[in-house]
Amino acid sequence: MAYDKFDILTSTAVPLPIENVDTDQIIPARFLKATERKGFGDNLFRDWRYNSDDTPKEDFVLNNPKYSGKILIGGKNFGSGSSREHAAWSVYDYGFRCVVSSFFADIFRGNCLNVGVLPVQVSPEFLEKIFAAIEADPNNEIEIDLPKQTITLKATGESESFDINSYKKENMLNGYDDIDYLTKMKSEIQGFAAKRPF
Repeated sequence: MAYDKFDILTSTAVPLPIENVDTDQIIPARFLKATERKGFGDNLFRDWRYNSDDTPKEDFVLNNPKYSGKILIGGKNFGSGSSREHAAWSVYDYGFRCVVSSFFADIFRGNCLNVGVLPVQVSPEFLEKIFAAIEADPNNEIEIDLPKQTITLKATGESESFDINSYKKENMLNGYDDIDYLTKMKSEIQGFAAKRPF
């Protein structure tokens, strides 16, 4: 399933300064029955967002109208726990295109890259600067430059570089998932196969 191309994203951000956010908190297990990547955003952080009677919890950040944007800023060790890919689906389906943290669980990072969510790992010090900037003014923007692999606080110009696998970077820039990537190479694969002995 292809997704939108990712090049340079400039957006406000939603702060979630909680460490060790696991995939069951991102998308509770009772919502994992669907097999298509649709509707999961409604249940992103479901138990943190809503009371048992489905009324919104006013003190949760996603229910606070002063915070918005396509970037989610998480605490250290974001996406730990089980390997459910639905966690990444819910982040994307809600509308986030980037998650920033000082550390990601490896499987969650991979799942994000597979569905078009860019995980940007920064130093703990830079993460604190981001949280401080958003607290000072929720309208402060962050620029994520995938070609240059940099994240910049627009208000101050402070910037850091981030790492990304070159294959996943190419896919993100082109809006490809793994199947799209192989489909793009179809003629090359057929040419290679034609030269192979039976």
